[in-house]
Amino acid sequence: MADEEAKKAKQAEIERKRAEVRKRMEEASKAKKAKKGFMTPERKKKLRLLLRKKAAEELKKEQERKAAERRRIIEERCGKPKNIEDANEEQARKVLRDYHQRINNLEEEKYDLEYVVKRKDMEISDLNAQVNDLRGKFVKPTLKKVSKYENKFAKLQKKAAEFNFRNQLKVVKKKEFTLEEEDKEAKKSEKADWQKK
Repeated sequence: MADEEAKKAKQAEIERKRAEVRKRMEEASKAKKAKKGFMTPERKKKLRLLLRKKAAEELKKEQERKAAERRRIIEERCGKPKNIEDANEEQARKVLRDYHQRINNLEEEKYDLEYVVKRKDMEISDLNAQVNDLRGKFVKPTLKKVSKYENKFAKLQKKAAEFNFRNQLKVVKKKEFTLEEEDKEAKKSEKADWQKK
């Protein structure tokens, strides 16, 4: 009996230890799941797809809105196209006069706006200059890029010209150093000149 009770106690101890191990294993797996968090890879993939779809829809809406705005502005500035296919000559002239007048008005507005922009640019540059004067800072002018070797090359060329021996040789015009053929040619040219006179 004591053996049986000892076996039962031992068996109960083993079962208790197994239960503890199981419990620890379950807690560890729960901790892993908790670390894994709500965003599983599948959920991340779905979320990315949904975000891409939403972004594509927003982009499409934005493009449609811009196109509608562009059409509205064009119609406002240019007016709706007039039907001149069924018009007679007088109606066509009237349409052309209207377009010509509109073009003139637009050119005047363009000229005025360009003048205003130039004047504002000048005012801005003047104000910038005043601010710089008040601060004591001066805008450095942009310098032209110059090769630092150009001056050296120019000096070397001057020195080379000084040492050019051909330039330093004297020109000799004595006849004793000339060739016989050159003498004959010179005499022929002198005869020809004399005969012409």
